[in-house]
Amino acid sequence: MTRRLAWIVLALALAACDEERGQNEQRQILQDDAPRALAVIRQDLDDGLAGVRAAAERLAPGFAVEDPARREGDLRAGLRLVQRPTRQRVPELMTLPITFLAAVDPDGTVIARDANEDRMRGFDLAGAAPVVRRALDGSAGYALSSLPSLLENDPPSVTVIFAAPVRHEGRVVGAVAGGLPLWRITQQLSRQLQLENAEETRQGEIVWALLLEGDTQHYHAGFPPDLRELIPDPATRRAGLERSAGGFTGEVQQYGRWYGFGVIPLPSVGEDVTLILFRSDP
Repeated sequence: MTRRLAWIVLALALAACDEERGQNEQRQILQDDAPRALAVIRQDLDDGLAGVRAAAERLAPGFAVEDPARREGDLRAGLRLVQRPTRQRVPELMTLPITFLAAVDPDGTVIARDANEDRMRGFDLAGAAPVVRRALDGSAGYALSSLPSLLENDPPSVTVIFAAPVRHEGRVVGAVAGGLPLWRITQQLSRQLQLENAEETRQGEIVWALLLEGDTQHYHAGFPPDLRELIPDPATRRAGLERSAGGFTGEVQQYGRWYGFGVIPLPSVGEDVTLILFRSDP
């Protein structure tokens, strides 16, 4: 092949790549990434609810202990044991990326959580998360809640709270509640998609996920700052979802590289929660 012909072939290849403008990435998002991400989220929600229900059954004897100090100690130990490979284990809680599991008193305050450094002790969780109050009234469920930070100057944590009533001798004696923050789901989705595309990512492919609650971005520490700038603005998201209520894809360029993106509403997680997916081929 002559040098001139080689340049022509290269120019045509580059033109074809530019003309594609993220189309291949959009197809992969539609065919692979979005279904996989939605399946992971669905499994998280199912596991979270099943997990707190099972934990409530296992921990019921601890709620019946009369001595407050002993009850707190027994429950704290039990909250850890149900998440570990012990006889008390709850399989759903061993894999779910929750950030806390707590025992809640009938008055709605936290008796203990699954950590020795327990900043949640005495916190009115039922006041902050109505789903916990409903559990104390006898109904298990999950819902998105905004929990105030227990650390000074930290923003609230927008978290899926799973809660189930604890029953002893036929009456509700408390609740078990677990928390799965949106940033943690973002981290889980990104890691899962990257793991399932490990060979491609080693070759330079980019795959990331992020969650929005309203216009607020929820992401973990490792999320690329430059990608956050590519998230479609509210007007673009509204227009796209008006055309396709179940979600839509598009393309965007940054630093000469094309990305495909997906925008998918997640009403199962929260009323105004949206999944954003990014993919870019090498």
